[in-house]
Amino acid sequence: MAVTEATRRWRVEGPVEGTPTLLLGNFDLAQHGYVVEEFFLDGTARSYAERANGVEPADEAEYRTRFVVVRPSDPSECSGTVVVEWLNVSGGGDGCPDWAFMHRHIMRTRSVFVAASAQRVGIEGGGILGDMGTALKQVAPERYETLQHPGDAFSFDMYTQIGEALRGDPALLGGIEPTCVIAVGESQSAVFLVSYINKVDALAQVYDAFLVHGRGSRGASLTGEGIRRDPDADPTDLAAATARFRQEAADPIPDARVPVITVQSETDVVGMYGFGSRCDDGQNTRLWEIAGAAHFDTWGMIAAHDDDGTLPVERLAEVGGPTDEPLGMKSEEAINCGPQQHYVLMSALAHLEQWAREGTPAPHAPLLATTGERDTLALERNEHGNVKGGLRTPWVDVPTAVLTGIGATGGGFTFLFGVTRPFDGSQLEALYPGGVDEYVGKFESAAASARAEGYLLDEDISEIVGVARASWRG
Repeated sequence: MAVTEATRRWRVEGPVEGTPTLLLGNFDLAQHGYVVEEFFLDGTARSYAERANGVEPADEAEYRTRFVVVRPSDPSECSGTVVVEWLNVSGGGDGCPDWAFMHRHIMRTRSVFVAASAQRVGIEGGGILGDMGTALKQVAPERYETLQHPGDAFSFDMYTQIGEALRGDPALLGGIEPTCVIAVGESQSAVFLVSYINKVDALAQVYDAFLVHGRGSRGASLTGEGIRRDPDADPTDLAAATARFRQEAADPIPDARVPVITVQSETDVVGMYGFGSRCDDGQNTRLWEIAGAAHFDTWGMIAAHDDDGTLPVERLAEVGGPTDEPLGMKSEEAINCGPQQHYVLMSALAHLEQWAREGTPAPHAPLLATTGERDTLALERNEHGNVKGGLRTPWVDVPTAVLTGIGATGGGFTFLFGVTRPFDGSQLEALYPGGVDEYVGKFESAAASARAEGYLLDEDISEIVGVARASWRG
């Protein structure tokens, strides 16, 4: 939908001098030919009201937010694709988990990444854990003191206006003309994107495609309540908060206006009741449920921050190895360290771009095998303890461990991080009597099969196999 000077409701300021508050990794993006710039956006945002045939604009409020642009320093190298992440605020501040999982593909395709501060918590503080003191106005008050968020009922339109600004002013992207703008978001951000796709996108028509990553059974409330929780519940009891949220009626994604890929882990399907939103693939929708994946994992939490695309496979295997203390949180068992979510998400992004640009649909994927219904729902497992069905990768088809998104216990968010249970020496010897060479041969064959299905990318196969060899503990 074209935005003219007469209909524009926003104004951009920037780039803002200094360093933005955003964790993008422990590597220097400038060495990879990328520039990081921050802009402030202010204007008038609308909330939305439900109507029998959809939604319509309701109230209006003034706002001032920020977005961060990570772009190639040489515009002539840019693909024209712009990936806009709805930043995740579950930790009390702005986080970009999908940048963590997918930055390698964004950078190697010379695409643009934009981090969008859409929700109130990221700017003002608060959140499902209580106030953590990590919001923008708390960690850098002088830089962000002028920001103003009127509440999450207005976040949908704020996200629209960020997309409009990126399309309407190439100067924000260093002269790059955007030719494909993709919206992405994980977890709480995915919950908001579900409502955006179902209810707001028909009016906004700003984004060319959506990647919904790690959603529950329904979308966020248009009133801005987001994840609803019993007011008497312990605010640190995240499992209880999620349970109350997930038990409400399902809100499945209908056939969308533009391509949508929903990528789910075992945690999302069972632990967050995402199975309540399962529906057949449509003309513009795909549902990928990754076998052996957790809502968040070692790769996204730890390895991604060092992974700039230049690390040897031995180092990748080291930083992506099992740990029971992710980011200072103690888990009863090692959390899920399978890197399949990282590689599958990069494939999903590549397919989504091709789908939006050329009309080539992304591949279908089987659902995870489950038994029971609602509170009795469980995953069906094979003789090795890994789940049956779902989108298959070599980490579950040629296993050296049980990898699951279910059953994690510990402090903080660890119940979302899944479990790794490594096989002992006798199990590995029984499965791979020829040792590491037999294991790698079978793993490479399974990786080729996953690539043929469209779930892994050609350019990642060599690294994937190399990391598998370096990770062998036989």
